[in-house]
Amino acid sequence: MELAVTILLFAVGVLFVIKGGDFFVDAASWMAEVSGIPKLIVGATVVSIATTLPEMLVSVMAASQGKVDMAVGNAVGSVTANVGLIMAISLVCMPGIIKRSDYLMKGILMCLAALLIVGCGFFGKVNIAFSVILILVFIVFCVENVGSAKKTMAREGKEEKDPSLKQKKVVITNIIKFVIGTIGIVWGADLLVDNGSELARVFGVSERIIGVTLVAVGTSLPELITTVTAIVKKQSALSVGNILGANIIDMTLIMPLSALVSGKALPLAESAARIDLPVCLLVCLVAVVPTMIKSKFSRWQGALLLLIYAAYLVVTLQCA
Repeated sequence: MELAVTILLFAVGVLFVIKGGDFFVDAASWMAEVSGIPKLIVGATVVSIATTLPEMLVSVMAASQGKVDMAVGNAVGSVTANVGLIMAISLVCMPGIIKRSDYLMKGILMCLAALLIVGCGFFGKVNIAFSVILILVFIVFCVENVGSAKKTMAREGKEEKDPSLKQKKVVITNIIKFVIGTIGIVWGADLLVDNGSELARVFGVSERIIGVTLVAVGTSLPELITTVTAIVKKQSALSVGNILGANIIDMTLIMPLSALVSGKALPLAESAARIDLPVCLLVCLVAVVPTMIKSKFSRWQGALLLLIYAAYLVVTLQCA
């Protein structure tokens, strides 16, 4: 009975994180737009950060409670799940030619961030120096995003502001969404961390295992929903672009913030350094390098990524 309640509360936490994140993104987008910021720049900055808020809060909350393995497992595991599972599904269903310039910088930054995280694994911790470098990569990502949005705006002309954004009903609706979304994410993250730890105890596995599997996949569900929607609408570029941006933020912002909240260098378990971090780098390289060379996403990349992710899960669970 106790196990059933724990699983139920964990599932409720996932639901709250997903729906809370959905409401929060809608409200944050409205707040940015009503202030006069063009939609393209809103999407490049506010929405990119807001969509990773579930992973961020789960990891930061876990770190603040001393559950470091879960904090790291969720941050790194989310990236691996995003690329090895979610992006892989997109590539298998919708391979396609791309414009290299649209993805080059994001691809480079994602692989650089993954390489830096692997470097942290060699030292066994995310220290202040690595945290500063990762945050600098995040700043470069934001600047590149805004720059790309401004170029697009220059090509497409000035964007007309929607007068309906300031209607009383719209204002009230979005304020309510913002409050509910914030509460939902915070409460959901708390439920995920607490009941994820309890599941680890009940099943006799480490918090790292729960972090890189259940919690990571749970907090990555918004990206999965975005990908499925993009596949249905035949908009693969939307799915891939969203995943690349989310991964960069996961690695360059969540890890340093978790270290900051924990009040010291964030220690990395040996199993994370030997398995989780190298696999994270591997899936990033498989997703980015061939694409940048050939200017297209191939179905074989998606199949290989799924194979790597399946093998990773098998090895991870065997080490439980």
